[in-house]
Amino acid sequence: MRISKDQIADFNKSLEKKHTRQYLYLKEGLEAENIGTDELIEKLKSFQIAIPSWALGTGGTRFGRFPEGGEPRNLNDKLEDVGLIHALNKSSGAVSLHIPWDTPDDFDALKATARELEINFDAVNSNTFQDQPEQQYSYKHGSISSLDENVRKQAVAHNIEVINIGDLLGSKALTIWLADGSNFPGQLNFRKRYQQTLRSLEEIYRELPDDWKMLIEYKPYEPNFYSMVIPDWGTSFNLAGKLGKKAYTLVDLGHHLPNTNIEQIVSILMMEEKLGGFHFNDSKYGDDDLSVGSLKPYQLFLIFAELVQGIQETQNPEPAWMIDASHNLKDPIEDLLQSTEAILIAYAQALLIDFTSLENARQENDAVRAQQVLQNAYRTDVRPLVKEAMKQDNGCLDPIGFYRKSSIREHLIKERGSQSVATGL
Repeated sequence: MRISKDQIADFNKSLEKKHTRQYLYLKEGLEAENIGTDELIEKLKSFQIAIPSWALGTGGTRFGRFPEGGEPRNLNDKLEDVGLIHALNKSSGAVSLHIPWDTPDDFDALKATARELEINFDAVNSNTFQDQPEQQYSYKHGSISSLDENVRKQAVAHNIEVINIGDLLGSKALTIWLADGSNFPGQLNFRKRYQQTLRSLEEIYRELPDDWKMLIEYKPYEPNFYSMVIPDWGTSFNLAGKLGKKAYTLVDLGHHLPNTNIEQIVSILMMEEKLGGFHFNDSKYGDDDLSVGSLKPYQLFLIFAELVQGIQETQNPEPAWMIDASHNLKDPIEDLLQSTEAILIAYAQALLIDFTSLENARQENDAVRAQQVLQNAYRTDVRPLVKEAMKQDNGCLDPIGFYRKSSIREHLIKERGSQSVATGL
């Protein structure tokens, strides 16, 4: 299903008066503080957040999955859903594919559809955490860290295949997340598994095109609960440093133990020019993969504060931005719209920070003033700014409102059926 600019423009008419009043009020207040809104809006318009192909279906738990109906039946349907999201918010202009869940059948046709929808292909993701029907060797006891040479070769070959697929589509990064690890003490030799992982990554790294990045993801637990081969940002950073300039750490907000200071990790990685990308989500207990900003919006803002300052003050390349959430109870498209807005709000708030005043407070050891500077930006209602950026780009002033009023899920169910289930977890 596709949405026209005229449909969005017609919907916006009833909201424009209220929006204009709110936006002009905010603009007047910001410009009184010598903050130009035009520059802020341009930065918001250029900020694109990739949608993962696996997030367009209903998420599940270890115990069950309850699909919404109308889920994408194939990769083309997934691309259409990303195009729908992007048409509404104008900030979701990329898709991140997971192979082999979303291996294209017809590359030319897929790229043509992507061009029509104004969608680019972001990082491609390999899968060595599941056994596929056609594979010869199992990943039950590890993939690229396996003691079995045949298993390692199979996992390395899969990653190289993913690079080749991404290259045909115009992607510029490979994301590697490993489920390798152990559930019980003594089950494996930590050093040997790390060394084997590095050797396998070196083989994959050699196949990366010159203008590509390797993004190394980490996770402290799950599916293994005693040890993970790449459990934390330090291990990922260490591997990336050994591999070379094209290797970077990928930060998933849920892949940390409770109360970890993620913003400090972000700051150090940017200083070392090794922050390669972000997977946005939120959590309360662990790796919950909840809607971005639903529980810890202030933490999200503090992370963006480090990102904004880091982009200004370091040589770290522009990271890859992607949502990685599991919407067990929400309509996936609504959740992705909601999450994208939360990211844009946190980014807009961070852009308001007076970093000069903040640094002066730091130099004077004035913790009270430093907190005031941050919270003055955080407590500013920037939603009219985000909406104005969407409007100027021919997007919708209320994406979820449009989605519901237009009964889009009902149209998708009618088109695809009530039993369609997207590939993925």
